Amino acid sequence: MTLTMNGNHRARTDDDVLGLVGVGFGPSNLGLAIAVEEYNETCGDGQAITAEFVESKDEFGWHTGMLIPGTTMQISFLKDLASQRNVRSRYTFLSYLTERGRLNEFINHQTFFPTRLEFHDYLEWAATRVAAKVHYGTRAVAVRDEGDCLAVDLEGAAGGTLRARAVVLAGGLRPQLPGGVTETPRQFHNHEVLDKLKKLPSVTHRRFVVVGAGQSAAEVTDYLHTTYPDAEVHGVFAKYGYSPADDSPYANRVFDPAAVDDFYTAEPTVRQRLLDYHRATNYSCVDLPLIEALYAREYAERVAGNRRLFFHGASGITSATEDERGVRVVVEHHPTKTLETLDCDAVVYATGFAPMSLPDILGDLCDPKVFAADGPGVERDYRLRTARDVPGAIYLQGGTEHTHGLSSSLISNIAVRCGEIVESIANDPVFGPSRRRTVGSSSTG
Repeated sequence: MTLTMNGNHRARTDDDVLGLVGVGFGPSNLGLAIAVEEYNETCGDGQAITAEFVESKDEFGWHTGMLIPGTTMQISFLKDLASQRNVRSRYTFLSYLTERGRLNEFINHQTFFPTRLEFHDYLEWAATRVAAKVHYGTRAVAVRDEGDCLAVDLEGAAGGTLRARAVVLAGGLRPQLPGGVTETPRQFHNHEVLDKLKKLPSVTHRRFVVVGAGQSAAEVTDYLHTTYPDAEVHGVFAKYGYSPADDSPYANRVFDPAAVDDFYTAEPTVRQRLLDYHRATNYSCVDLPLIEALYAREYAERVAGNRRLFFHGASGITSATEDERGVRVVVEHHPTKTLETLDCDAVVYATGFAPMSLPDILGDLCDPKVFAADGPGVERDYRLRTARDVPGAIYLQGGTEHTHGLSSSLISNIAVRCGEIVESIANDPVFGPSRRRTVGSSSTG
């Protein structure tokens, strides 16, 4: 058997098979790289986990098209890449602040919620320091069973194949557009809003439409209204208005690491009930101060008789017809069936995301027999169930909300989740019983 890397053939040795290959290098697999590094620093001789990562982007970036100035994180800075797994880690947000020379200033700021720009800088800071080999500009196109290991086929800057005993899929979320909508320079998803606005062909009508009722939709509406002071901004959503996010202390317990255990062991009906109860912590909801600010701004315009901010509640778009000058949008008010036509320069769809498609990358390893109606079968340690034995383990970082709860794809549980995955890999029988240990705060103390 031969190993192919960048078109060169050579005989395979044991060193050719990595401990793990991480597909994607956003926050989730960045957290995994940190957990691997810290495990390797404390494990015995010959027990280190070798790891490489592939990332389709040319450099590290996390939703860079949505880094709207002034927007803040909706989770505490303590839910960083390491603190909840290892508070002594050199990769905590507090370590970042210390190195940047801003620790005292942040303390005086008296907030748990840094701006997204600052948190992105923290993630970049960690990505440049972690001892991880990352193949940027490279896309994983297939994961295959190669008899004695798993093979990950690559395209891009680092073509060829990587082989490993474990593959961790963290391909992130794919932006979702409404049915029948095709992305154009004037109609696009909110995750690239800053980049797309810079490239607008023209701004003729001085009018924008934002579709959606979640935090991103409200932030984009606020940004457009502020950035284009002589333009109208129209928010369109099926609700009568934005719903406030529930970030109260008890509700936030749904994101605790212990809640994952509760959710995983619960019956399907209980799981669904918990998701329904707590959707307002994460989906189609907006921070209350932003809701109040937008309402106050709209009301002030009503008083002044100079309207630029409009909200179309209980409504939806029935058509969006584009020409060289802009987009003609028809908005229907659902209760009355009244139609309103808006000629605008751009339509921003803040319509959510979908998890990566497992069949596209796993092929016949993604056996439909182990898929339930709500998603794939997944073990508690995030290991994908397969209908047949495979020579290795496939783990999911994302796409496990139906088995692990609301925190399955969120930053809030990255540190603990990555520690659990590293522990599972380290304790796999393929590495021998001497590897068994716990990956947690005690491992780096």
